[in-house]
Amino acid sequence: MATDIDLNTVTREDAGTSHSRRMRRDGSVPAVVYGAGKDSIKVSISHNELLKKLNNEAFLNSILTIKVDDKEESVLIKDIQVHPSRRQVMHLDLQRVRSDVAIKVSVPLAFINDDIAVGVKMSGGTVTPLMNEVEISCLPKDLPERLEVDVEALELDDMLYLEDIVVPEGVEISLLTQEEPTNEPIVAVRLLQIQEEEPEVEELAEGEEGEEGVEAAADGEEASESSESEGESEDSKEE
Repeated sequence: MATDIDLNTVTREDAGTSHSRRMRRDGSVPAVVYGAGKDSIKVSISHNELLKKLNNEAFLNSILTIKVDDKEESVLIKDIQVHPSRRQVMHLDLQRVRSDVAIKVSVPLAFINDDIAVGVKMSGGTVTPLMNEVEISCLPKDLPERLEVDVEALELDDMLYLEDIVVPEGVEISLLTQEEPTNEPIVAVRLLQIQEEEPEVEELAEGEEGEEGVEAAADGEEASESSESEGESEDSKEE
């Protein structure tokens, strides 16, 4: 189970774009806490504290224990909005979780032994992930930080599918348990082919000739001039 990560928050009354903009200028991130049959609460979070937590790769997929003023709540980050060009978090949606209610969370896939896979060592292939994360359903206590997939036995052109993932007890893969299950491929070993670019051939503009053509033309002109010169010389002798 993922380790709980505490995050301090403070309730806020104001709402609206201008208020959120002021909060960000003051170093805070606007957020909303909702779900579990309770009223939604608007809160603010220290941006610096949040950035430190984001350095932990498990943060986004963990059950977080947040403090709203003096009360504690268990939540999941359901949505995070980030500035497109700056390292700045713009907004968070935090969903409350209950210990007795299953949650759906996307967790990362970690492909292990990719450097010693059979298709890599014997055939020069490359392990190619086709999925980076997968949605699972489980109780909060069973939430894994990630799902490991061993690819050591994969030969060239082999694939693994969702059903090949070994999941912990109490964890289900959503695509495999829905009404119409979908067993998608998640990783393959492929031989990557690099196409060599053909050398570019310079096209001559209309009316231009290559060096050989110019030389040939020059030779032709010289031969013509020589012939004319000889003709004139013979005519002079006859006179």
